Amino acid sequence: MDFWKLMEILHKYQEIMNPVTDEKLNKLIDLLNIQRGGSVLDIACGKGTLLVKLVEKYGVRGVGVDKSPYCIDHCNEKKSARVPNADLVFHLMDGADFKPTTKFDLSCCLGGSWVYGDHRGALEALFRMTRPGGNILVGEPHLLKAPSPEYLAAEGMTRDSFRSHRENVEVGEELGLKCLYTVDGDHDGWDQYETLHWWAVEDYLRDNPGDPDNLEILAAIEKSKMTYLCWGRDTMGWGIYLFRKP
Repeated sequence: MDFWKLMEILHKYQEIMNPVTDEKLNKLIDLLNIQRGGSVLDIACGKGTLLVKLVEKYGVRGVGVDKSPYCIDHCNEKKSARVPNADLVFHLMDGADFKPTTKFDLSCCLGGSWVYGDHRGALEALFRMTRPGGNILVGEPHLLKAPSPEYLAAEGMTRDSFRSHRENVEVGEELGLKCLYTVDGDHDGWDQYETLHWWAVEDYLRDNPGDPDNLEILAAIEKSKMTYLCWGRDTMGWGIYLFRKP
């Protein structure tokens, strides 16, 4: 089945498509204190929630990039409903192919480091797209403990696929960035993120009994539920990291 269709189904009840609560995201937005009219880039922008919130609070100019046509539809609908006159544009494309001609005051990639290969690749790319003195905001999983071989096998990962919280900070500082602030997703954030997927799939299967993709959808959520409950909840954390470019 289409991967982006599955993502759309899983995230039906989520405006923030990563393991952070709305309360924590709003606190972070308050702390950013962006100059009015500043420019913001969001790679893998999801449903556009972060950008629209920043437009509402600070009147920023924004660019969002995402590969999901479903997400870009949500982004444009959200803009029309909440900030119709904003200087805000969304591009349906691979973030790795986005080559801006100007640098941004704030560059973001929350949960989309895979666009650039990994956490380091995302920071390197955002570094190039951020003005000197600007900020970089990334969201990335981090290991709470050494992953079991069973968890790695179930998720198709290696031990080097992710780093510790400390190592996530160090990667940015090795590139010359200064870490200013972090947000921990914690169990509440992860439970909200994962279990709302379960709920969304159950409702989708009930409401769309004739969808030929239903067996694949069910298999995907059952695998995800098993790996999260058996290993993921106690092994994988989530962090948002705010860095400043010198």
